[in-house]
Amino acid sequence: MPSIKKPLVLHPSSRRNKLGLTVRDYEGAMSTLCAGCGHDSVTAAIIRSFYELDTPPHMIAKLSGIGCSSKTPTYFVNGAHGFNSAHGRMPAIATGANAANRSLTYIGISGDGDSLSIGLGQLCHAIRRNLDMLYVIENNGVYGLTKGQFSASADVGSKSKRGEANQQSPIDPVMLGLTLGATFIARSFSGDKEQLVPILKAGLAHKGFAIVDVISPCVTFNDHEGSTKSYLHTRKHQYPVLQADFVPPAEEITAAYPAGSTTQITMHDGSVVRFSKVPADYDPTNRRAAQAYLQEHQGRGEVPTGLLFVDQGTAEMHQASATCATPLTAVPYDKLCPGRAALDTLQQSYR
Repeated sequence: MPSIKKPLVLHPSSRRNKLGLTVRDYEGAMSTLCAGCGHDSVTAAIIRSFYELDTPPHMIAKLSGIGCSSKTPTYFVNGAHGFNSAHGRMPAIATGANAANRSLTYIGISGDGDSLSIGLGQLCHAIRRNLDMLYVIENNGVYGLTKGQFSASADVGSKSKRGEANQQSPIDPVMLGLTLGATFIARSFSGDKEQLVPILKAGLAHKGFAIVDVISPCVTFNDHEGSTKSYLHTRKHQYPVLQADFVPPAEEITAAYPAGSTTQITMHDGSVVRFSKVPADYDPTNRRAAQAYLQEHQGRGEVPTGLLFVDQGTAEMHQASATCATPLTAVPYDKLCPGRAALDTLQQSYR
């Protein structure tokens, strides 16, 4: 279904940033995701972040793979460059684009399936190269486009819409990032915009690879086996003239709680997630302490949120590779391709 076009009406009292742009200038097409989807809350936070950072839309490159999460770039910054890659292959595309034009601000939107299953190897190499980009994982623990199977981030014991319990240990992107040497690691909740927007702004400003794991509830797959109103029961007893789903609208889940405290959030399916914000005196520059903190709180069934680790002393990809300061897209052709004689001279220097 094509996205609905937004009206071009602008309220006269709309505030403008330093570029003279309003929040509307950072929006994209109307969302076609399920009503109440946490991903739309993430989109709103991204829009707010770019607006408040006064980022020129034409200097933004937004990339994604495949999945519900990968539709998100359609919904923000119409005037940006965009690329929707194959499933799990977004980090490689982002690496190539960044190598060619380092002057753009890169943001990749992915999901727990796109990044932690088929794209896990790609994500790992983007981390170890310290690619200069913000990498957002919209994490809901299910494969939304293929009807709610467990993803690689599903917790042990969590139940699918059909009632079976997951028995495999999850891959935690935060612990993965700490292990591989990521230089900016954070986690937040899609409904906590007060925390999420500053985290996204910090990630965009960070020089290097910034990974932000956002717990983003899925509203569609909350029906259960045995219900006569469930999608599964209806399909077994209907005459399928047209295969279609009706997704009942749901309210956005939001939360606000102070640093150092823990709160319980009831999801659309009735399950409860315990979020724990890091305290004000938390040290995000100590990698080992961050790992110990995460393990301690996860052992209590809590999901720590906030800026969990940052390292500003590690060279990002261009610094490590000693590339030229001028983006390759702006280097004259005769310098990019100096000819056969220059290549022969270079090859002789290695003999």
